[in-house]
Amino acid sequence: MYIIYFIYFNFVVLLVVVAPYHRLKMYSFMGGGLFCAIVGNILLVVSTATDYWMQYRVSGNYAHQGLWRYCLSNKCHLQTESIAYWTATKAFMILSGAACLAGVVAGTASFARFSSFGRLNRSFAAGILFFVSTLFALLAMGVYTAATLNFLGRRFGDWRFSWSYILGWVATLMTFFAGVFYICAYRMCECRRVNTPQ
Repeated sequence: MYIIYFIYFNFVVLLVVVAPYHRLKMYSFMGGGLFCAIVGNILLVVSTATDYWMQYRVSGNYAHQGLWRYCLSNKCHLQTESIAYWTATKAFMILSGAACLAGVVAGTASFARFSSFGRLNRSFAAGILFFVSTLFALLAMGVYTAATLNFLGRRFGDWRFSWSYILGWVATLMTFFAGVFYICAYRMCECRRVNTPQ
């Protein structure tokens, strides 16, 4: 984590020396958005892959489950039941991670040269992809939360959401803020383009 901070700090310092003020603000928004997106994407992958979405007690023993496996008495087993809300949650989390990764690629490309793909600006495309990622993550978390409260919550008396689930919500926030930062950078670019005499 400290390496990411170090790289980001050095990048901003380099921009202060090289870039004019308006570009510095644009690149600061883009750098903040890229940082949020990378952290959000990592959290999406970790949340989706780990087995701690929910913890509960079965016959006096603690158990936990994720989207792919459930673990009882230190033995993990694949989820063989085809339950619609698990399938929907998995699909939405995978789509969210894919959209976020595509946004990271577009966001990184916008650093290389702040120009456009025809009519579509790279930072605008990255911002939209991050918002799409946020939407998919919100759908995944909403479906899982509602189904767990209605179905599993009644089945187990002593249960709670666990850290994989919490990471999913944090990832949702990070992708949302990444989208906000990139849309702000796009607006600054557009305002500068409109105000620049031709």
